[in-house]
Amino acid sequence: MKKIASVLSMIVLIMSCSNDDNYEPTTFENPELDLNIPADFPLLNSSFYDNIPTTYGVELGEKLFTEKRFSIDNSVSCSSCHIQTSAFADHNSLAIGVEGRVGLRNTPPLQNLAFMNFYNWDGSKLQLENQPLVPIITHEEMDSSILEVIGKIENDPEYEDLFEKAYGDEDVTADRIYNSIAQYEYTLISANSKYDRIQRNEGETYTTDEAQGALIFEQKCASCHSTALFTDQSFRNIGFPINPNTEEAGRARVTGDIEDYMSFRVPTLRNIEHTAPYGSFGQFETLRAVLDYFDNGVIASDNLDPILKDNNNRIPLTEEEKTNLIAFLTTLSDNEFLGLEY
Repeated sequence: MKKIASVLSMIVLIMSCSNDDNYEPTTFENPELDLNIPADFPLLNSSFYDNIPTTYGVELGEKLFTEKRFSIDNSVSCSSCHIQTSAFADHNSLAIGVEGRVGLRNTPPLQNLAFMNFYNWDGSKLQLENQPLVPIITHEEMDSSILEVIGKIENDPEYEDLFEKAYGDEDVTADRIYNSIAQYEYTLISANSKYDRIQRNEGETYTTDEAQGALIFEQKCASCHSTALFTDQSFRNIGFPINPNTEEAGRARVTGDIEDYMSFRVPTLRNIEHTAPYGSFGQFETLRAVLDYFDNGVIASDNLDPILKDNNNRIPLTEEEKTNLIAFLTTLSDNEFLGLEY
């Protein structure tokens, strides 16, 4: 009996080893990324925790971000308008899509999106994962459809490999496309400007003009451009020149509330030196032009922001204050983020 038991044990062992040789794991390795989130930044958008950036999710998202096959004629990708050296914006007054079609608004920069509560000038999206479809289907941008996009890339060997690495199989789905792009965009964190290094006591100091500009900023700008993001993420009508396109209504396009007419999300001022022109439809070519406009007086309206209403519809600034304020704003430029470090 002992000999029989011994033989059976050997057979089981041999079969086990043979099975191990052909074993295919059902799990895959795709570790989460450490984003090194700045301590003074606001809370992350809640959707971030349902789509935490991973090694291959981000790699796939970056490739999709530069994919021109998203557009109907294979000529425009996300990165065509969102250019790194411009803080992932561009220098056109209005966004330009396929066949040179002109959009409704200025291309917004893409930075620190993981900490934002709203996306787009009018806050029409609350989750970054819901954003990628917008340019794909918009006539003035890519003028395509997600089904057409999937059809173009689903048999591409590079994408098959990346989807498998990111999600465990080669299936190209709409949600995986949206989630991967969002994962990549979550990694676009700008927090290493001169301003940041000074805040971290890393040995740098402001020039006299920059220091004076920082004081002016605290007095006349920080109420809206607050927190480490340099935006309080509110929606305000600040009396800028009105977009002549009759489809424009600002935040009111989303809410249907007349009180939100021509109110827009307060933009971040990080990397502002590199994102001209300024305004929801590129009304101003330079930062100086913006400050001159505030100084001269904005357009009055019933829903004009109270800060301006209470100051005779203007933010008074001397020429020296404007110069110093611009000097401070340049300290918000993050050359590493912009890809300008050589």
